[in-house]
Amino acid sequence: MRVAMRNATLGLLIGFTSGVSVGAQAGSGCDTGCKARGQLLDHHVSLRLSAAAFAKMLASNASGQQLAQIAGKPACGVEIVTFRYSTIGGAGEPTQASGALMLPTGHTAACSGPRPLMIYAHGTTPYRQYNLADITQTDPANTDGAGEGLAVAAMYAAQGYIVVASNYAGYAGSDLPYHPYLNADQQSADVIDSLRAARLVLNDTKRGHRTRENGKLFVTGYSQGGFVALATHRALQAAGVKVTASAPGSGPYALAATADALIEGEVNVGSTLFTTLIVTGYQRAYGNIYRKPGDFYEAAYAPGIETLLPSLQPLDALFAAKKLPPTQLFSSVPPAPQFAAMTPPAAPPLVPVALKPVSAAGFGDANLVRNAYRLGLLEDAAAHPDGAFPQPTAAWTPAANPMQPLRQAFKRNDLRNWVPRAPVQLCGGEADPTVFFFNARTEQAYWLNAKVPAGLTSVLDVDSPVTGPNDPYAPIKQGFASAKASLAKQAVTNGATDGGASAVLQAYHGELVASFCMVAARAFFANF
Repeated sequence: MRVAMRNATLGLLIGFTSGVSVGAQAGSGCDTGCKARGQLLDHHVSLRLSAAAFAKMLASNASGQQLAQIAGKPACGVEIVTFRYSTIGGAGEPTQASGALMLPTGHTAACSGPRPLMIYAHGTTPYRQYNLADITQTDPANTDGAGEGLAVAAMYAAQGYIVVASNYAGYAGSDLPYHPYLNADQQSADVIDSLRAARLVLNDTKRGHRTRENGKLFVTGYSQGGFVALATHRALQAAGVKVTASAPGSGPYALAATADALIEGEVNVGSTLFTTLIVTGYQRAYGNIYRKPGDFYEAAYAPGIETLLPSLQPLDALFAAKKLPPTQLFSSVPPAPQFAAMTPPAAPPLVPVALKPVSAAGFGDANLVRNAYRLGLLEDAAAHPDGAFPQPTAAWTPAANPMQPLRQAFKRNDLRNWVPRAPVQLCGGEADPTVFFFNARTEQAYWLNAKVPAGLTSVLDVDSPVTGPNDPYAPIKQGFASAKASLAKQAVTNGATDGGASAVLQAYHGELVASFCMVAARAFFANF
């Protein structure tokens, strides 16, 4: 679910006559507001760079140079159009959002004429004005947005892809006071709305732009964006829109299993941020997660928590002001004697043993979630276990009939409920401390049990050994191993006494895996 990339190395209008079809699929209550969905509200060209100028921009600092080494030399120039469009919130309420349309430019066939279109979905961010279009960072606080946007432009637009990237409802250009985080129906509808609006810009004959679509539609994204990408693929397929292929990276696809692992003690890095975003979003959408914030949150954090995120303040400032605890999600006091072995877990069953200290850091006496609420979740999970956790069943499906409202919300947004008809590659890293890699394996196991055609879906662990001379991802795996080793070596040079393990852990999800899953997505799409 990744806090969005921290530097540049990290890292069809579509067949609908209105938003009603997607609104019905999303189960929202909006009617007249939905009919205006996907309308283009305004747009402007925010940046134009030739291939040479873009290459010069990347070469101007160390992080850009590292990004260029991974992404390759820009083959095309890049034009970025910032646009706003109409969409809906988690409860179906009308709102607006903004996005970036990134266009390859140049006179070669690789950069002009008919080109493939790619939907890109971004990762988790606490910053309200997050903007992927602002790659030159005109907003000094938009460090993560500028870094991820630059990576997307270098990796895809500068290599000949038309890119549509939403900033999502609740962020820059949106009047929604919250973000519908990991709400599969809303987030996919939001992204589809951005695609509809971006196509109005792209197909405007007055623009005289050389670049146009060639009929191929790819979908990708990372972390939260990996989840959103897969949900968007599902929504497009359900609406009868052909997806050429999708390549989600490090997403919490098996969301209900992820949540159960979390409440049973396998606490991930960033859990206090993710939990606040998701509970706020689900409370807004469904209205039954709690009666009042103090039912879920400890008294120290409940006041103002419903409007805390997204925020204009840096996350560290929220930690310093004690609006959120940095790591302590749960109390170190077991909620009941039978759950003592999960507080913290003695042996986390779903993640590598090396991540046990990460889970342990999620417990303490300044915890975010009330023990009484956690107890209700644990009791419901014991009575209604997930098919992938703790002991996998043949179907790998979520719990059939969870009774606790938050577990019901997790099941509602879990992506183990469909089978793709277009190729899918799920990318990630085995030792990810932020979005556990079992999500990719669990989603694949569900698909295989559901008789997905052989070879249609695949899982790539960039942190795995090369399987042999014919391994198509050997360069990516070798590049990842080299980058990880270099980071550890640099940490030791700077005085690290743990062999660089902490530095690698800190950078693993948002920097290392993110970059190489982007490369893997591009390589995967090149096959179609």
